[in-house]
Amino acid sequence: MESYAIHKSAMIAPRKARMTLDLVRGKNVKIARDILATTNTKASRLITKVLNSAVANAVNNNGAKEEMLFISECFINPGPVYKRIKFGSRTKVDRRDKRTSHIVIKVSDNKKEEK
Repeated sequence: MESYAIHKSAMIAPRKARMTLDLVRGKNVKIARDILATTNTKASRLITKVLNSAVANAVNNNGAKEEMLFISECFINPGPVYKRIKFGSRTKVDRRDKRTSHIVIKVSDNKKEEK
């Protein structure tokens, strides 16, 4: 049974968050939580919240056992880009792009759905 969770418009650039997400791809949920707990980045804190939500969805909605779950699929897509200005040298105005991310994590326990 597969469950997922999505965090839309997370205030972190996708390139930065993908480096942290690559550490836990395909791992067991317990091992992934340990890796994220020892990784000191903003992305690891955001990914941990999404992972906990996906695990809670699997346990509460589908009746899966938490110790059997692993990350079956995870990816980060770019979200909307907020354009802001910063004053540069010699009265010029520079643009600063605040990039956002959509974080998606799917967890599974390798069991087929029963109909």
